[in-house]
Formats: sequence, structure tokens, C-alpha cells
Amino acid sequence: QTRARDVPEGFEGAALRLLGEGKKIEAIKLYREHQGGGLKEAKEAVDSLGERHGMLVRGRGCFTAVLSVALTLFASMLVSAWATAGGEQARKDEQGILVHEVESEYQKGKTVLRVLLPDQVEEDRKYPVVYVLPVEAGTETRYGDGLLEIAKHNLHNKFNVIVVAPTFSHLPWYADHPTDKELRQESYFIREVLPFLEEHYHVQANAEGRLLLGFSKSGWGAWSLLLRHPQLFGRAAAWDAPLAMEKIGKYGNAPIFGDQENFETYRILALLRENGQSLGERKRLILTGYGNFREDHEAVHALLEKLAIPHEYRDGPKRNHDWHSGWIEEAMTLLLAEPEAKS
Repeated sequence: QTRARDVPEGFEGAALRLLGEGKKIEAIKLYREHQGGGLKEAKEAVDSLGERHGMLVRGRGCFTAVLSVALTLFASMLVSAWATAGGEQARKDEQGILVHEVESEYQKGKTVLRVLLPDQVEEDRKYPVVYVLPVEAGTETRYGDGLLEIAKHNLHNKFNVIVVAPTFSHLPWYADHPTDKELRQESYFIREVLPFLEEHYHVQANAEGRLLLGFSKSGWGAWSLLLRHPQLFGRAAAWDAPLAMEKIGKYGNAPIFGDQENFETYRILALLRENGQSLGERKRLILTGYGNFREDHEAVHALLEKLAIPHEYRDGPKRNHDWHSGWIEEAMTLLLAEPEAKS
């Protein structure tokens, strides 16, 4: 029998969609296009995939398979209904991710929201949302793609959450420029992205349903958004982020913050001193391992300890500074665990 590791990368999602539409023969053809090999090998691979996802069951008769396909089609109909936004249908990209184009007064030009739903959506359920915050402008992926990393490891299904990745027209530091009205990244996220998702998808429209995940500058963004708006967001997880930065001008941030005075209102160390106690007794701040910014993590951890602010902290392991170096699953696990009060 074909094992899971024998299934070629990129095949699984497309094959599951074909199985869900009752197109097993097309799924077998797709396997052979990806992997080559004979018909028997391809059929076994597709059967194995279908069994693992409950879409094909050996020895139970065709009724079970037909029922499974019917249920999958119903789930697809729910996904389609959820993809309707303002009368416009979201398009699906090649990975099956829903993509919405957005025009906002707070950004220059069009941006997009990518939405990854659980495979089996429940019509009456309100789902928490993990916002995967980008580190690059637009759709650039020099440091990888956080949304695809979550999909690759099936974390949206493991934790039964909706995952959303917005884009920004400029390098994202999650701040509002003091004078440029089209460089208002914080306003865009809070006034456009959150309401859009909460109007058009079945999500928890409260702090516990809004979870923030990022690394590097987007780790900074996750923490600054939570510390500036603790009533809006439940938890924020950062990995390898320059959280102890005290001056404007590093890592391309000057055009976004505008000046040091504005930067001060977003500075993490200042926000921890000013707003940290407002987070309450639960561990809402999460700081995992590092790649380039261990000293920043150590400084922030020390301040959190001094201020007695509850938090989760992991000193390592050291990994490459990108989305794909293996840190996301731990961060997601901590982000979606029931927050514990400090001991």
C-alpha cells in the first residue's frame, strides 16, 4: 500500500478536490502526471489518500464512498458560500486558498487577503482566526510563505481554525504614518481587514477569536497590535523579532514610522511598561526561539519578568530566519492553547 510519504508534494490538495467531486480517475491521472509510474501504483496512492481523509473506505461498499463524496460536496458548497464577499466571489488559487482583492484608502493600490479554511467547515460554528502577518510588501516571498507553511503541515485542520494572510502595499511595520494617509497599516488592518473577515466569514468576532502570528518585523507587529489594542486581540506569538529596538531607521522602518516621535508610540519596550499590566493574569504574549535576534528576546524576557507580565518564553532552538525553518507549529500550539494564568 502506498504510504503518505510516497505522495508527491503539491498533489494532495488537488487530488482531494477531485475526489470530492467524484473524479477519482482524474485524481489517478494527476498522480501519474506528478510522479510517473504505472496505473496500479497511482490507484493505490489515490486510494490511500482518500482513506486517510475519510473519502474512500475499502470493503464498505460503494454507498460509503458515495456518501463521503456527497458530504465533501456539501462542505465545498459551504466554502463557496463563505467565499462570497460584497456580492463578489473570491477566486481560488492553485493551492485552493481563497483570495480577495481589497481597495482601501489606507493603502496605495490593491491589496489581497488570502483565506485558508479547514477542510470540513461547519455552518453553525464560529471559528477563531489566526492572522499570519507578512514580513514583506505585497506578495513577495523572499522569506517564504507563512500561510503555505501552515497548510503544508495541516495546522489549520489540526487546530480547526481559519488562517488569514493580508498583504500591504509597503514594507509592513503595522504602524500608521503620521502624515501619509495611504500609509496607515495599523488602520488598514483594524478598520478594513478585521471587519471584512468578520462580515463575510463565520468567525469569532471577539478578542479570543483574533490571534496574531509573526516573525521578524511581523513579530514586532503582532506584539505592538496586541499591546496597543488589548481589547481587540487575544494573543500574539512572535518568533525571532527585533522587539528591543529603540530607534527609528533600522530594517527599512523609517518610511513607515515617519519620525522618532511616532515610532515611540509603537516601541515594544515602552508599550510593555505602559500597557503590559492591562493584559491581565493570562499568558497572552508568546515569544519562541530565535535566528538573528536572541539578544532582543533576552532583553524583552527580562523586562517581562521584572514587570511580572505573564508570558510564554522559549530560548531557542536557533533556526534560519524564515517561515519554513520549523518554528511555526510550536508557535501555533502555544497560540491556540488555553491561556494559563501566571503561577
